[in-house]
This record gives sequence, C-alpha cells and structure tokens, in this order.
Amino acid sequence: MNTNKPSPPDISVCIANYNGGDLVLECLESVYAQEGGFRIEVLVHDDASKDDSLARIQECFPQVQVIASVTNVGFCISNNRMAARATGRYLLLLNNDAKLRPDSLQALFAAAENGMEDCILGLPQCSMADDTIIDRGYRTDLFLNPIPIMASGVHEAGVATGACLWIPRSVWNEIGGFPDWFESVAEDIFICLAARLLGHRVVVLDTPAFDHWIGKNLGGGKLEAGKLRSTVRRRRLSERNKTFVMLCCYPWPALLLLPLHVLSLAAEAVFLLATGTAPRKVGAIYREAFAGPWRHRHRIMQLRGRLMRNGKVGIVRFFAFTDWLPVKLAMLFRHGTPHID
Repeated sequence: MNTNKPSPPDISVCIANYNGGDLVLECLESVYAQEGGFRIEVLVHDDASKDDSLARIQECFPQVQVIASVTNVGFCISNNRMAARATGRYLLLLNNDAKLRPDSLQALFAAAENGMEDCILGLPQCSMADDTIIDRGYRTDLFLNPIPIMASGVHEAGVATGACLWIPRSVWNEIGGFPDWFESVAEDIFICLAARLLGHRVVVLDTPAFDHWIGKNLGGGKLEAGKLRSTVRRRRLSERNKTFVMLCCYPWPALLLLPLHVLSLAAEAVFLLATGTAPRKVGAIYREAFAGPWRHRHRIMQLRGRLMRNGKVGIVRFFAFTDWLPVKLAMLFRHGTPHID
C-alpha cells in the first residue's frame, strides 16, 4: 500500500471574494490556466456575498478550497483566514477582479527560487478597461499617498499593489499577516513597509503584467475624464488606515511628521467643504481618521512594539522609496477637486 502523502503545494493562491459575479470566475480561470514547474492550491474566502458567486465558484471550480463567511469581515480578515489554512511556501494574494496573464506564476516562482526567496514580489498592473499600464509598483510621499512607478525592468519599489501580491510564507508569519482591524485599503502599504522595516525587499518584475478592474470593489480610486473620482467609504478607510500604518511602522524620529499629517487632513477637510462637498461626506471621511487611531491605540502600540523590536533597517533605508513633495498637492493642481460619491 502506498502511504506517501501528496507533496505540499509551492504556491497558495488566495482570492478574497465579495459579490464577484463573472469577474471572480474569470480570475479563477486565469489562475488554473497557469503552467510551469510548480504545484498550486487555490483558496477562496467568500465574504458573505449577496450575489450567486459562491455557488458559481463551487459549481465551476469544485477543486477550490472555499471558506464561506457568514458575516462580511473585510479584505484583511479574509486573507488572514486563507493564509492560516494555506500550506504553500509562497502566498499569492489576488483580487477577485484581477486576472493573471500567461506565465505570471512561473515568473514569480522563478524569481523567488532564484535569489528573491524572502522578497515581496509584484507585477506591473494594467487597467482591464483599456489595457494601459497603471503602475509598476509605487513610491509614496511622507503621508503614504501612492506615487506610481512607471520605469520598466526589474526594480525595487516602496509598495507592490495588493491586487496581486506575492509574499513568502516566512515573511507573512514574521509580520503576522494583516491587522484585522484595518478592514480593507492600505493593507498592501502596511505589509510592504513592515517587510522593509524587518529587512526584506519589495521587488516588481518587468513582465508579465496582470489585469485589474480598478475601483470595482470599493468604487472610485481612479481618474475619469481627467478628474479624480472616489467614494466616501474608500476615502474614509484610506485616510484612517494610512494613519494606522504611520503609527505602526514609522521609526521614532519620523513620528514627528504626525502633527503635519493631522494638519494636512484638517486642511483637506476644510478645502472639500469650501469647494462644495457635502458636510456629511467630509465628516464621515475625516472623523474616522482621527477617532480610529484613538479607538485602536492599544492594538497599534502592541503591533508597533513588536515591529520596532525586530526592525533591522535604519531610517534612511526605510524612507528610500519616499518622495518629499505631498502628492495630493500635485494631484489637486493637475486634476482639480475630487468628486466623492
């Protein structure tokens, strides 16, 4: 009798799904179409979808390991649950509205197995709508607003987009995954900054790209006809969670930036009110940016303490992918006041 157990997978592809419709099926098709010298497992966390996507996943892809949540818990908890069940040496966190191009997994796996085994990896991101390159990773400004990198070639970045993010299991465990209390948005900034603080690189490969429906899940977060468009929910989570990341990851001297950060948020709120944004929308966005860090202060201090104790890089290396000019100022001059739904 053969008692040999199957070999564990090399890669665990983790897809957080909420009302994915046809998009999540296309995402899964793109994963199972991948070929190369690796073994994969695929996990889907369904976040209490209200459409029929869970049933369609189970019917069309019975081999997928499904975690069906009875309540909506958000992107961070969804991925934490999948990572806890996954058995691969590497995790690929993939949005349900993203698609892998041929050879994506092979490129990521080859890079990891040839000198980048402890690196977070990303791929160039293309818009599903018009096939244009959105970014090849990001830099950030001092307040963690993302600045797309467009340079080709394999290169280090400050952040690899969370829509298609490769992270070694060992690095994920060292960081402790995503903070549950982030819910969604800016979790990729957190995981990449925490990794760099702990001495790991973030690298974006040159090819292939992956395709993504920008803004499908939370709305907004993109340019439409040259104008910035967002939603109250996206802005609320973004401003709050970027503040969380600063508090958790910034080395002690850099925390002197916090008063400037608070002043900049207050100035944004005043500007939006002055240019006609409804007070209820402005209040919903910026109230949480101030109240959230206070409410979660004990969790923030606990996580910060652990990261600082284990930190391996100095402040210069930590801010190597940071621009000094506030990017929101440049975006305001270029595109005008954002429209917030």
